[in-house]
Amino acid sequence: MSPTPPASGPPTAELEYPDEIDGAVLKVAGVVVIGSIMSILDITVVNVALPTFQRVFADGGANLDYSLVAWTVTAYTLALATVIPATGWAADRFGTKRLYMVAIALFTIGSVLCAAAWDINSLIAFRVVQGLGGGMLMPLGMTIMTKAAGPRRMGRLMAILGIPMMLGPIGGPILGGWLIDAASWHWIFLINLPLGIAALIYAYRALPRDEQTRAESFDFLGMALLSPGLALFLYGISSIPGEGTVMSAKVLLTAIVGVALITAFVFHSFKPAHPLLDLRLFRNRNLTLSIVTMFLFAAAFFGGLLLVPTYFQQVRGETTTMAGILMITQGVGAIITMPIAGTLVDRIPIGRIVPVGLSLIIVGMFPLTMLDEDTSYWVILSALFVMGLGMGSVMMPLFTSALRTLRTVEIARGSTLLNISQQIASSVGVAVMSVILTNQLKGSDAVSAANALAEAKQNGVPAPSGVIELVQGLGDRFQAVVIGDSADAFAATFMVAWLLVILTLVPALMLPRRTEVSHVADDEEGVPPVMIH
Repeated sequence: MSPTPPASGPPTAELEYPDEIDGAVLKVAGVVVIGSIMSILDITVVNVALPTFQRVFADGGANLDYSLVAWTVTAYTLALATVIPATGWAADRFGTKRLYMVAIALFTIGSVLCAAAWDINSLIAFRVVQGLGGGMLMPLGMTIMTKAAGPRRMGRLMAILGIPMMLGPIGGPILGGWLIDAASWHWIFLINLPLGIAALIYAYRALPRDEQTRAESFDFLGMALLSPGLALFLYGISSIPGEGTVMSAKVLLTAIVGVALITAFVFHSFKPAHPLLDLRLFRNRNLTLSIVTMFLFAAAFFGGLLLVPTYFQQVRGETTTMAGILMITQGVGAIITMPIAGTLVDRIPIGRIVPVGLSLIIVGMFPLTMLDEDTSYWVILSALFVMGLGMGSVMMPLFTSALRTLRTVEIARGSTLLNISQQIASSVGVAVMSVILTNQLKGSDAVSAANALAEAKQNGVPAPSGVIELVQGLGDRFQAVVIGDSADAFAATFMVAWLLVILTLVPALMLPRRTEVSHVADDEEGVPPVMIH
């Protein structure tokens, strides 16, 4: 059932939405689910492939630095973040259905290009193309579903959407590992070709005809400030391991210029009538707290989660397929709590839900801060399961609570702010955690010696005398020391992520603890708000 519009004349009552999730809204939800799975699946598939990229793109030398190949993830999420701000304007200008189909097509083309990459730099570049398409899928999908669901069904619908969306984190590592082991890394991208074609056909048939609501001017200056600002800032952070110091000109200059451009964008955004990002929405306290909480959470959780499959492969010697299978418990935990949290958020305030989810993540992540080369798999898998329980209690409630307190005309802009905050946070988290891990690994003489030996062997030249002396001095213990130091590097990096999750509790405890007022059914004339319980 579609929402019933008010009668002509000044509106005096809320729009009518059915209380139950009906077939009409599920049909539209199916389109959004496929698009979301494609975008999320691609992130998790690539996560397990990072050690493979380190080897296959080594160009005859030692394995590439982890911080460099992590740019295949960072570049994708950064592209998502840079295209999201323009999505709201483009949807109004060209219509959501048309734009959604363009996004799917661009994502699919980018996937095929990634499969054709010839070195790490070309792969990173093609991941940007892929991310430009993927970046539009989430905000468009959330806008479509928020308007279709209405205020009384938002929590339950987000929960329904969340369950199949978790197939990405669960199936991605398994699918990615199996494709790499059974075929080659190229197929982790080529798998998107049939998915993209199916999604295009479904979107064409299921989504309603485009409705262009208004033709606002585009904030070109804002785009020129924000996009390069984000790129330069993250490039500076990710250059730290290669430069060996924060004081390098390559690090400092690019990061400072990036921060300056982002700061200039913030001041500029309050001037245009229709800015690229509507920062005026931060006057909404609930939206502001949700975005701050989401930013800290995404940086800590997704930045840390990226390390787990790499630990399984580099420290425990697992195949990419097995590393993916071992990640299942995290997704199972999220599937259990996500529908529960979705039902609860329609009944009780978010401030009583999210802190509980964060506490579960804190408890679950703590064992990972003490990882070593012999840590029991039962401990690791249990930790991942508890972290998944927490994730399912945090993500969708934050999105739902923030959006339903906005007026209908503000939903697209609010969804833009939420999505770009999450994507920027993910980019920052991945960059920071990969930098910390790389620096920790480089701080080990044994790990550095092992890399030097591998490089000398591949190049057919003698290893440096200092490396040979270190290896001879350690004797039979050399390999054990390398593995032990590597495990310590992962543990130290997880400690940073764990502390950041604890910090996330500060804004989370400030989230609303009373019933919220929903404005989803409001129009510009001023429909009376709906109380959400």
